[in-house]
Amino acid sequence: MPIHPRESDPAVPDPADPAPEGVVHPPREDLPRSGPPTGPGPDTDEQPGPDAAGGLAPSEDEHTTELKELEDRWRRALADLDNVRKRHARELERERTGERSRTAAAFLPVLDNLELALTHAGSDPDAIVEGVRAVRDQAVNVLELLGYPRHAETGVGFDPARHEVVGVVQDPDAPPGTVVEVLRPGYGDGERQLRPAAVTVAKRE
Repeated sequence: MPIHPRESDPAVPDPADPAPEGVVHPPREDLPRSGPPTGPGPDTDEQPGPDAAGGLAPSEDEHTTELKELEDRWRRALADLDNVRKRHARELERERTGERSRTAAAFLPVLDNLELALTHAGSDPDAIVEGVRAVRDQAVNVLELLGYPRHAETGVGFDPARHEVVGVVQDPDAPPGTVVEVLRPGYGDGERQLRPAAVTVAKRE
């Protein structure tokens, strides 16, 4: 069977034939187009700048200013704390001075009565004894008003919180472990105790 050559359509230009001068063919859809790529790719992707996500990045001057403000607040806090400490120390010393003054003032009448007793020492010895006893009772009363009652009881059970044993004696009339004699009175109770009473205690069998 004879093969006839394909006749070219004069309306469709042959891509191999050069275009006549002055004629511009439209681009063909089956051919890749030249030009810069328009899609995303490693060459076209742009990295976001430091200002794109969170606004302007803080500069070194801003950090320095913030650091100075914090340091100034810290120094002012230290100064306030030191002022509070000094004020507390002054108030505490004022309270101590006032308490000492009140205590000393409470004993002034005791001193006055002692001086009166010494003034009349040569007139009547019995009166001197009574005067000294009265002054003693007055001083005990002052201590009790200050919160330090006197303890000089005998016949009571030995209490290590209030008594200090300085001797143990044999006394058939006293139950074992009881106070037989008070050699030195005690003053105060518990945490407000000035001193315990020095006593002798009956021996246990």
